[in-house]
Amino acid sequence: MWVLVFILLLLPLSVHAEDLGELSANPYNPNSTSNPYGAGSPFKSDGINNPFSPYGSPFSNQSVTNPYATDAPRLYDQQGQYRGKFSANPYDPDSTSNPYGRYGSPFSPDSINNPYGAGSPYSPSSPTNPYGRGLRIEGK
Repeated sequence: MWVLVFILLLLPLSVHAEDLGELSANPYNPNSTSNPYGAGSPFKSDGINNPFSPYGSPFSNQSVTNPYATDAPRLYDQQGQYRGKFSANPYDPDSTSNPYGRYGSPFSPDSINNPYGAGSPYSPSSPTNPYGRGLRIEGK
């Protein structure tokens, strides 16, 4: 009996992230947001390229394109390391659009905007490598 109660109490605490594809310049990868027939389709119901989805709408708080979004999707490299929020919000400290933040500065080694750091076109996990896998995008 107590085990069932314990499991029911922990059940709401488990959070499952929604896989939104991979931020990648590779148009042949089906999980790439650059593939118009895969994860980058403008018709995908939860796609970041769909202006009517919660992750692509300019009005949603979870959107990549909303410059005021605070709950934007998160980026992770292939090793599971957090790479910031994929967001157009220049004021969010974790946003990839914040030019002074750790994940948006062109001088930070953790930023995808740094061509000599995480944004290197030669790194297989870089979103700018046209042959790589890119970064995993996770929504809530």
